[in-house]
Amino acid sequence: MKKNIKFEIELDEKSLPINIKMSTTDSKDSIDKIKSLMFSSWDSTKKETLRLDLWTKDMPVNEMFIMYYQTLRGMAITLEKSTNEFKLANALRDYCEFFAEKTKIKKTKNSE
Repeated sequence: MKKNIKFEIELDEKSLPINIKMSTTDSKDSIDKIKSLMFSSWDSTKKETLRLDLWTKDMPVNEMFIMYYQTLRGMAITLEKSTNEFKLANALRDYCEFFAEKTKIKKTKNSE
């Protein structure tokens, strides 16, 4: 069985993304207003990560910070579940809290 995920990137005259749309073979609906896309894959031959990071020019920086925070938190969960490396996952979570504090996307105990 094969499934597809398709991304359509609308570009402006300077080839900067202005809209990102995603559709899948599993759903009749598509997501039409994606502001940012981060894609990573592992090239097992070269032993390196292939990355694609796109964001539309109207993606607010604060929302980008939130996306990074949520992505890193998700990576900590995946790291813990897939490797049982609890200390490493917790260290990544600690960094996420530091990141959230520095970017002011989350209230800290001291600011409450």
